[in-house]
Formats: sequence, structure tokens, C-alpha cells
Amino acid sequence: MTERQKTPDDLPDVTGLTIGILGGTGDQGKGLARRFALAGHQVIIGSRKAERAQAAADDLDEGLPVRGAENPVAATESDVVVVAVPWDGHRATLESLRAELAGKIVVDCVNPLGFDKRGSFPLPVEEGSAAQQAAAILEESRVVAAFHHVSAVLLLDPEVGAMDLDVLVLGDDREATDLVQALAGRIPGMRGVYGGRLRNAGQVEAFTANLISINRRYKAHAGLRVTDI
Repeated sequence: MTERQKTPDDLPDVTGLTIGILGGTGDQGKGLARRFALAGHQVIIGSRKAERAQAAADDLDEGLPVRGAENPVAATESDVVVVAVPWDGHRATLESLRAELAGKIVVDCVNPLGFDKRGSFPLPVEEGSAAQQAAAILEESRVVAAFHHVSAVLLLDPEVGAMDLDVLVLGDDREATDLVQALAGRIPGMRGVYGGRLRNAGQVEAFTANLISINRRYKAHAGLRVTDI
């Protein structure tokens, strides 16, 4: 009998988890911080400088449970850590936080993309994907790939009450992917869908270039929906 996608009722209870966002001063990280805080989670925005991280938290200015800290503090004091740093700082950031991230679920949402006058395009990654690079560096962490195709504009827009999309969640640790699916489902309108092993993260990251092209052509903030589950 074919195993079907777990429903939200089958997934773990993730209420009360503290979520750290490395790279939370950028729009994507800040937007995810905002949505998780609105869902009732304590959120710690991480940056190389605590002052910059706190400024990003203050920018949200909605009385939300969000604070800023240096990356090592955000990593240490969070139950789950989301990596939303720019691609060119990905390796160095993770290498500097191996100890703080050991034993934790680390959610990588980084898209290795390049841009030229013809638009965006995926960059080659020696390990196969940003998520696989994270797993290679963070040997003692449980790395999951997710949240690649979520519009930062919509995450930050106070007029958008629900996010109309599915989040593909990939990883080799089913307990960890279940937990990240549950976290995605905490955001109204969003659903976490298991998308395979971590080795399949490359095409998920690369597909972001296609979504950027769609958004430019149609002046939209396109996401994904998976049918028949």
C-alpha cells in the first residue's frame, strides 16, 4: 500500500519551539521571522553583529516575540535554526557555527543563483546543492531543505493574512522533515510537503530561477501547489 502524505494531525506538535533565523536581517529571513512570530513562536534573528540583528527585529514593530542576537547566540538558544544567509556567505557562516549547531535541526533555504542581463540562473555547487553543502559542513546537525520558494514580499506584507503555497521539505531524517513540515503548517495558508531525500535539493533550489522569471513576466509573487495529496 502506498504511503500517503501525512496530514497536519499526523505531524508532531511544534508549538513552543524557539526558531533562530541566521541571515534574518535580509528580507527572506526577516519575513520568515515575522510569520513564525505571528504563529506564536519565539524567534531570534541572527547576524554577525547583534546591533544589526536587533535593528531587524525592531523593524518588524508589531509587538512580536522577536529579538536579535549575534549568530552564535541565535544558534545556541534556538530549538530549530533556519539558514537564510546570502549564498556567497553560506559556507563561511556554517563553518563558523559547527559547534553551536551540533545536534540541532538546521533548515537551509538558500538558493545558489546568479544574475545577469538575461535574468537569474542556478549556480553549480560542488556538493550538489546548498543544503548538501550544509550537511557536509554540519556533520553533527540534522539538515533539512525547505522554504525555497516563499516570496519575501508576501511574507513581509501586513495585508497578506495567509500564504497560498506548499513548501517542499527535503531531508534524510524523516523525524526532522516531519517537524519542518509541521512548522510550515503553522503559517496560515502554508503546507509542508515531503519532497524527497536531500540529494534532490538541487533542482528545488534551481527552480527558484524559474519562479523569478514567472514573477517578472506576470508581475506576480508565484508559489507552488502540489496536487492530489
